[in-house]
Amino acid sequence: MNKAKPMNKIGKNKRAVKSTALLTSRSVRALAAEMILQVLDQGKSLSALLPEQQSAVKPQDFPLLQEICFGICRVLPRLERITQFLLDKQLKGKTRIVHCLLLVGLYQILYTRIPAHAAVDEVVSAAKGLKSDSFRGLLNAVLRRFLREQEQILAVVDKHWQTLHPEWLVNKLKKSYPNWREIVEENNQKPPMWLRVNLQHCSVVDYQQLLAAQEIAASSTNHPQALRLHQASAVNLLPHFEQGWVTVQDLHAQWSALLLEPEDNELILDACAAPGGKTTHILEKAPKAKVVALDIEPARLQRVSENLDRMQQQATVVRGDATQPEQWLEKIDFAAMGLEVKSKSAVQFDRILLDAPCSATGVIRRHPDIKWLRQETDIAPLVQLQGQILEALWAKLKPEGILVYATCSLLPEENSQQIQHFLAKHSDAKLEPLPFAHNDEIGHQFVPTEQGGDGFYYAKLRKIRA
Repeated sequence: MNKAKPMNKIGKNKRAVKSTALLTSRSVRALAAEMILQVLDQGKSLSALLPEQQSAVKPQDFPLLQEICFGICRVLPRLERITQFLLDKQLKGKTRIVHCLLLVGLYQILYTRIPAHAAVDEVVSAAKGLKSDSFRGLLNAVLRRFLREQEQILAVVDKHWQTLHPEWLVNKLKKSYPNWREIVEENNQKPPMWLRVNLQHCSVVDYQQLLAAQEIAASSTNHPQALRLHQASAVNLLPHFEQGWVTVQDLHAQWSALLLEPEDNELILDACAAPGGKTTHILEKAPKAKVVALDIEPARLQRVSENLDRMQQQATVVRGDATQPEQWLEKIDFAAMGLEVKSKSAVQFDRILLDAPCSATGVIRRHPDIKWLRQETDIAPLVQLQGQILEALWAKLKPEGILVYATCSLLPEENSQQIQHFLAKHSDAKLEPLPFAHNDEIGHQFVPTEQGGDGFYYAKLRKIRA
């Protein structure tokens, strides 16, 4: 049987838990059902939907909304099997919103500390706000039946181990990883929260002590800037967060700037830069570097600018398609960067960090809706796009320059096979060693682990002079 770990208690004790359940806005359940419907039936991402709804609920209720939405996506197949036992006829078409509201109720009963009766009452009440008032009786009856027959139903539902993943993805993991079961299990858990300490302000040890003074426990690791929080924390509780002393960034994502090895006064491209964690890390390592942060999505580029402002750093933020460098190079004011450029189309970079668009199968535990948003048919077009970006940006790299290729994918066709194919086509490309890679590896693949980071792939390429 595969069950994600239940969430921590909401509040500090049972009285606080009950109080939270009673005070929570009734719209939270309705909003959760609406967002789950948009994920499952319209292919929308929770990463896009949740920020849009943040102002629709009380600030103290947003964590619950987030918990319910991510949680349902994490254990969706288990909840769906339970509904098959509870309903004589599945809710389809216009009644799908009622089905999603049922998923909200089941998730709360199974995975939160909200008292069962309160969870049922709130879900039944939420039906009215979804113009599904006529289904209140059905929801009440079905959820209370589950409370009565929970033990018998779960005995059948959980008789066999469940991957809680789509079959196509499980099959791909089986082909690539002897330890695929461990990866699947880890994908179904909540991710640890990692911090990157800005060494320009504070050492890792000193920041750990600042956290301890706030009663926030953290552990260091072999990465020179990383701390893992024992429990997730709101960023406003992190000491000097707004002053740029620390950034929330996964452990394995933190290797990108270190592998790039940026130096002051170099012209550096951070391609597909949003939301900006890697851009700011590059500037932490080389404050005088001339960094161009490129992304194709305007809304995500705004996040890059916000992060740069918080860190009090300067970079050139530009919107553009990474496969078409000539188009966005024309937008850049190189003179403002202190560079004399005769022809913008002929500009070449000292270093390029390519965090390529990918399936994101390595960050499923952080974004569990990926399991249901991504389709097997998405992979081949992504592989083709990655290859096109690699080709386009390689032409914009100086001789003896460094390109770091990174993805948050677990699939070899996006990672080692992509680089192997690129090396076979480019005699001027040399694979550089990585500090954590084995001798026979093409780059290095990180997989998600309980105490470690998410799934990431890295390859470091040097452009050899002709």
